[in-house]
Amino acid sequence: MILSGREIERHLGHEISIEPFVKSRLNPNSYNLTLADELMVYDNHELDMKKENTGHLIKIPKEGYLLKPNTLYLGRTHEYTRTDCFVPMLEGRSSIGRLGLFIHVTAGFGDVGFNGYWTLEMFCVQPIRIYAGVEICQIYFHTVLGEADKYTHGKYQNNKGIQPSLLYKDFEKK
Repeated sequence: MILSGREIERHLGHEISIEPFVKSRLNPNSYNLTLADELMVYDNHELDMKKENTGHLIKIPKEGYLLKPNTLYLGRTHEYTRTDCFVPMLEGRSSIGRLGLFIHVTAGFGDVGFNGYWTLEMFCVQPIRIYAGVEICQIYFHTVLGEADKYTHGKYQNNKGIQPSLLYKDFEKK
């Protein structure tokens, strides 16, 4: 089951945290999250799964920033979210998708217990100007059937900013 907007609000401060929370962004069954004021772009065109891939930050100016097609931009939500007993999921807003901007390529699924900012994998099909603070995506919450182990530590737990891929750490364990 997906929580209704009223249920999201009822669980705020307990099993769900969205900081900052603005009531006008609450929808019938989701909450709109906004884009922070910076992006990350990988330094190298060729990426290697087994190696750390570095990137550089781009500050989004007040007049916006023009995204180019065929470039992966990593952004993040302005909001920090936490959930103790629900599965958080992220989707792009239809108004954003209709402009040809994808805000998550594959990673729209969170784990029970995730705490942090959401890194957005942004890709556009044609040039588009974006702005910090725009309501870029929506978070919604699923209930879990049965007892669930909480995600308490991991590569992306309690992150503080944009997170490039940390897949290389999986290869270090082998």
